[in-house]
Amino acid sequence: MNAQQPLTYDAFVELAAAGPTVVGLVLKGSRAHEGMTTEHSDHDLYVVLADGATTALARFTGHRTPELDLVILSLDEFRAAGMPGFERYALARARIVLDRLDGGIAQILAGKARLDADEAFRKAGEWLDAYANSVYRSVKNDRDGHALAARLDAADSIRFLLELLFTVDRRPRPRPRPYNKYLQWELARFPLPGWDTGMLLDTADRISGMGDVSTQRRLFAQVEAVARRAGHSAVLDAWGEDLDLMRPQ
Repeated sequence: MNAQQPLTYDAFVELAAAGPTVVGLVLKGSRAHEGMTTEHSDHDLYVVLADGATTALARFTGHRTPELDLVILSLDEFRAAGMPGFERYALARARIVLDRLDGGIAQILAGKARLDADEAFRKAGEWLDAYANSVYRSVKNDRDGHALAARLDAADSIRFLLELLFTVDRRPRPRPRPYNKYLQWELARFPLPGWDTGMLLDTADRISGMGDVSTQRRLFAQVEAVARRAGHSAVLDAWGEDLDLMRPQ
């Protein structure tokens, strides 16, 4: 391929599929999320090579254009990708273009889509504490007349809240939190049990935008109930009397 003939997604897939060293092709990003593609969407493609394999495709390492973004890696590297890391959600919702391992690529992706139960319980406690901390700071700053600080803390609380809610989702096991871009897409297709998706999104919007204290307190009460049912009472009880400031008045 040259400047007159840039490498296209279809051309590369055909080229990669013709080589026996390629054991998997995985498409991530907006192209893997139905209805999310725009005129600006490129093709984010993982090219998975057999461990120890050499290939002429190595010349495309780091290839990135408005049309095609390639990540070329070994099977072992692919297993480790996003575990943990920011790529985990992208891979959890990725689309398989080629799987020469009789479902092995699909199995690897399925593993990335579900958090280990013990890991999830530990992380949920950490996210819960971070969420409570942000709510407490926001409400206290609002009380003391620090409006900007209150709004910023409120916005922070929503990030921690979403991490928490996806981590305590037990259907059948916790899952990675989606990127903000895909939050509505994810909840429309895979709603969180016990939560009204429209209400949750509207509340997150209101808190992030305005830091409304009464809304934060009502939401905190719902989260507290969920967290206690999930076995995280100790995290909440450690806040002692400060919980009173976060709860509805």
